Amino acid sequence: MSEKPLAAAAAAASAPRFEKLSAVKGMNDILPPESARWEWLEDKVRQLMARHAYRNIRTPIVEPTPLFVRGLGEVTDIVEKEMYSFEDKLNGEALTLRPENTAGVVRAVAEHSMLYDGGKRLYYMGPMFRHERPQRGRYRQFHQIGAEALGFAGAEVDAELILLAHALWQELGLKDVRLELNSLGQPDERRAHRAALIAYLEQHQDVLDEDAKRRLYSNPLRILDTKNPAMREVVEAAPRLIDFLGEASLAHFNSVRSILDACGVAYSLNPRLVRGMDYYNLTVFEFITESLGSQGTICGGGRYDYLIEQIGGKAAPAVGWALGVERVLELLREQAPTQAPSPDVYAIVPDASALPQVLSTLTQLRALGVSVQMHAGGAESWGSMKSQFKKADASGARHALIFGSDELARGEVTVKSLRDGAGGAQQAQPLANLAQWAITLQSQH
Repeated sequence: MSEKPLAAAAAAASAPRFEKLSAVKGMNDILPPESARWEWLEDKVRQLMARHAYRNIRTPIVEPTPLFVRGLGEVTDIVEKEMYSFEDKLNGEALTLRPENTAGVVRAVAEHSMLYDGGKRLYYMGPMFRHERPQRGRYRQFHQIGAEALGFAGAEVDAELILLAHALWQELGLKDVRLELNSLGQPDERRAHRAALIAYLEQHQDVLDEDAKRRLYSNPLRILDTKNPAMREVVEAAPRLIDFLGEASLAHFNSVRSILDACGVAYSLNPRLVRGMDYYNLTVFEFITESLGSQGTICGGGRYDYLIEQIGGKAAPAVGWALGVERVLELLREQAPTQAPSPDVYAIVPDASALPQVLSTLTQLRALGVSVQMHAGGAESWGSMKSQFKKADASGARHALIFGSDELARGEVTVKSLRDGAGGAQQAQPLANLAQWAITLQSQH
């Protein structure tokens, strides 16, 4: 063996072997064709939001940690156990990957004085982060779509947000999604209820689990949201917040209900519905499905009239909701499957030397709105006509455009039908008329 192969072998043996890296547990890649379903859902949401005059807002993924401590409440599970928080190495600032986006939207509205000329209707889409045990429908990086109406005090806006979410389920074709409603009243009403609730639960400490005992004096309202069946009887008999509501809070709640009734939207009252953040008051609601097991809440929200002031802005009312994108897509897979998009055309190129003319033609087609996938492979793996046709068929394209050298010499391209029961019919199409063919193709969608 010569010295050169020996040296090459030695170099290969001494080359570092890199460990294969994987995504962080609970933070998932979204790959084609699944990503097409995400795009489909996002497009539906954008269209719906535009019809309701909601405008898009985009806030940073990283926010100051005090935003969530102050906004969500120090004794919430999110702040206590679930946030990804860290110290900026350059300036020591406490930062957090956003665990939800209502606080960020409110911070942006206050920081930029967006309510100076009246209320704003906003919506957002994006990733959130919570350090939870990954399971079906619950991930450490998860995605939310949310709608927020800020600067509006009326019950009609609470109802508008609920109707907006209800319209989305109809738009998506989802069934068996039920709405639960409650009112948390105002802070003084909650304080009176809180005192009564603590006194009641103190009498049943032998039934409370460790989580409930921990929350008894810090956040007793969350005990009512327990999933522990051993505590169900005690919780069901606990003092109800709605019995502590004053005339104004009840009137607000009844106004929301009357609008939903008039619009034919069914709902049930759930006096134990409290939501997970401290910032809510008056109306709270959840949309729930039985199809996803323990992760049945696909959308939740309510009114939060005091959050803007808590974050440092000028006091203003607000209401909103957020839905879990992964959970909605999981439900869509079960109830209303969507088909991954396919190109309109697959370009078959027998001879790579024709590529300049092919690409020029495909660029014109794409400019007209035609979705085109072009065969590619490099000189050594260009592929036979047979293999190109297999790839064309696998792509799901409706038509193949065959750029043969004889056809191109005549100023033509062959159009072959791959779908629609046309039995592989094909015809020559002058390149000069291809734009008109493309327009006709688009009109058939």
